[in-house]
Amino acid sequence: MSSHRKSYRLAKKLPVAKRYIAEKENLEESLRFQSDEIIGLKQAVERLEARNEEWAEEVRQLRKAPSSLSIVWPVAQQDIIKAKPVKSKTKVKTKPPFTLNWVIPPMGQSSGGHTDIFRIIGYLENQGHKCNVYIYDPLNSITLETVKDYLKNYPKFRGKIYHNSGTIEPADAIFATSWHTAYPVALSKIPNKYYFVQDFEPYFDPIGTYSTLADNTYKFGLRGITLGQWLSKKLSTEYKMECDYIDFGVDLTEYSLINKKPRKKVLFYARPVTPRRGFELGVLALEIFSKQHPEYEIHLLGWDITPYKIPFKYVNHGILPANKLNDLYNECAAGLVLSFTNMSLLPLELMASGCQPVINEAVHTKMSSYAEKVVYTPTNPQAIADALYKAASLNDANNMVKLSKQAQKFTWPAACSTFEKILTKDLSN
Repeated sequence: MSSHRKSYRLAKKLPVAKRYIAEKENLEESLRFQSDEIIGLKQAVERLEARNEEWAEEVRQLRKAPSSLSIVWPVAQQDIIKAKPVKSKTKVKTKPPFTLNWVIPPMGQSSGGHTDIFRIIGYLENQGHKCNVYIYDPLNSITLETVKDYLKNYPKFRGKIYHNSGTIEPADAIFATSWHTAYPVALSKIPNKYYFVQDFEPYFDPIGTYSTLADNTYKFGLRGITLGQWLSKKLSTEYKMECDYIDFGVDLTEYSLINKKPRKKVLFYARPVTPRRGFELGVLALEIFSKQHPEYEIHLLGWDITPYKIPFKYVNHGILPANKLNDLYNECAAGLVLSFTNMSLLPLELMASGCQPVINEAVHTKMSSYAEKVVYTPTNPQAIADALYKAASLNDANNMVKLSKQAQKFTWPAACSTFEKILTKDLSN
C-alpha cells in the first residue's frame, strides 16, 4: 500500500478530516450531476434547433400551398349536370346469352360490396353470358395495375376490365352498382339500364350535397335489382322505381358448422370506419355485458381497433381472411351485428357456423328472409347487452344445427340464379 493511500485512510478517522473528505466527495458528486445536466441541456438545445428547422421548412411549404381548397367530386361534374331521368323504359329485347357491362366504383384490397358484384358476374359467366367491368374513378384514386392486383382477392371473372376508359362498348344491358356509377350509366347510350342496389346510400353521408346526389339516382328511371326485400320495397314505394330483389346468400364452401361443443366467446362486428354498423353503441353495450357476464370472452372483428381505448378486455382480430373466419365463428356462442341501413352479410355466415346472431330491431332488419332465427334487440345499451346474453345462452348443439340448416336455405348460387332469371325475363320476353 502506498504511503499516500495509508495517510488518507488514517486521516479519515479524524473528525475534522472526515467532515472535509465528506464535503469534498459531495462537491465532486454535485459537479458530476451538474455536468450530466449540462450535457442533457446541450442535447435538448440541439433537438430544439433541429425541430426549429423542421418548423421553418413546414412554414415554407405552407406558403407554397394553394390559398384555396378544391371541392371533392366523386362524380365527374359534367355527369352530374347532364344526368337526368331515362326518357323511356322500353326494353330492347334480345336472346341469351347476353353481353353485360358493369360500371363499378374503385375497390380496395377487400370489399363486401365488390365481392357480391363479382360473385354475380362469375355466376353469369358460367351460364354463358359475357361480362365486362368498367371502373368509374373521377378522382383517379387507383390504377389499373393496382386493380388487377386486388382482383386476386375477389371471385374470378373472365371478362375485360377497364379503368376510366371514357367510352363504353355496346352491350345488351348496363349496370350501375353504386350512386356514383349511376350517373354515367344514366348517360350511357345502352338502352337497357339497370341498378344493382346493395344499400340505401343517401344514408352514408350527412344530409347535404352528397346525400342528395345519391338520392337523385333513384329518380333516374333505372331498373332496380336489390339485395334483400327492404331496398326493393323502399325504392319502389318512395321513388316509384321498377324493382325486384335477390336474397342475401352465404358461401357454404367457406362457412359451416364444425364445432357443436359449448362455447364461451361472443363476437362483435366492430367497424368504426362504417358508421352504419354502430361501433360506439356496440362498445357501450359490451362494456355492460363484460361487467355482468365476465365468464364470456369478447372478440372484435372487422377493423383494427388498436388505436381505440376499449373499456373491457377483448381479442382484436382486425380484418380476417375468409379462410380464418369460419374457425372464429365456430368458437363463438353469439355474434352482435348492428345494421342501421341494409343488413350485413355477417348474420348468415354466423348462422352457418352455429353462432347465434343478435341484430338491432328495425323494419329493414326484420324483413330478412331468415328473420325467424335471429335474436332482435332494441337499440339501447342495456337491452343489447341483455339480448347478447340471451343469445349466448342458446349455446347448445340443437340450436347450432337449426341455425346452420336455416343458413343453408340461402346460398349465393341460389341468389345469383334469381338474378339471372330476372334479367332473362326482362330482356328476352
